[in-house]
Amino acid sequence: DLYRKVFVFRKDPSNAYVVLRAKLEQPLQNFTVCLRSYTDLTRPYSLFSYATKAQDNEILLFKPKPGEYRLYVGGKFVTFRVPEGGRDWEHVCASWESATGIAEFWLNGKPWPRKGLQRGYTVGVEAAILLGQEQDAFGGGFDVYNSFSGELADVYLWDVGLSPDKMRATYLSLRLPPAILAWKSLSYEVKGDVVVKPRLRE
Repeated sequence: DLYRKVFVFRKDPSNAYVVLRAKLEQPLQNFTVCLRSYTDLTRPYSLFSYATKAQDNEILLFKPKPGEYRLYVGGKFVTFRVPEGGRDWEHVCASWESATGIAEFWLNGKPWPRKGLQRGYTVGVEAAILLGQEQDAFGGGFDVYNSFSGELADVYLWDVGLSPDKMRATYLSLRLPPAILAWKSLSYEVKGDVVVKPRLRE
């Protein structure tokens, strides 16, 4: 249970990462991924990387530069342009549904205009799920200049698209539906220089 704790990725650039273990029964027709990050990086970095043997960017949450987030599904991506924050924690949620190909992006509890991505696609199930690095091969192929440096917390993955109420609840850290990956019951393994510490402030 990592409640009120964070992963601190100490080095920049870094070869460190955290492997997340998820119980995935079947391929994903829908998903929502949420997390909080705190960093002063201005170069590109990966927040959440879910790779299968067939596709290294099966699900990827990536920040190529300040004021921009990318959501990849099955190797294709859409870009969400956001105001550059005042160096504070940023809470992001991204959801996608196969039936409509609709991708949602929420920043700090607010939705951005929805976009279309990979309608009819199915996300594979045999996955390597990593925080802190962007996979260019299954479980590896890292570029240290896409690595994350800073603090990460409140990581969740659901196999459904969350309702607007639940999206806001994740931002406010309220009671959440059962998840494939849940911060309060996370199965993980640290690889390299990552430290678990209490959160400094809300």
